[in-house]
Amino acid sequence: MITTSSTIVVSKDQVSCDLAGEAAILNLKNGVYYGLDTVGASIWNRIQQPATVASVREALVQEFDVDAQRCENDLLELLQKLATEGLVEITHETAA
Repeated sequence: MITTSSTIVVSKDQVSCDLAGEAAILNLKNGVYYGLDTVGASIWNRIQQPATVASVREALVQEFDVDAQRCENDLLELLQKLATEGLVEITHETAA
């Protein structure tokens, strides 16, 4: 399960490009193309390097002037879909 303390990064098994502020992604394992709207593309750009869900949420709240809870819910839903499709890798914070 993805939480705000999870770290997300794009998978190495994909290629993507910017299409006028949106993103097109090709999963190299299954040959399927995916598209992301402007908000999705902003998320995608932020996880090119490992980032926590919380840090991505905070950046989105500032960029898009959206309610933090709604942003978090939508963000977690999108990240779960991307993970299910093998487009992102997730690492979870472990208790020391």
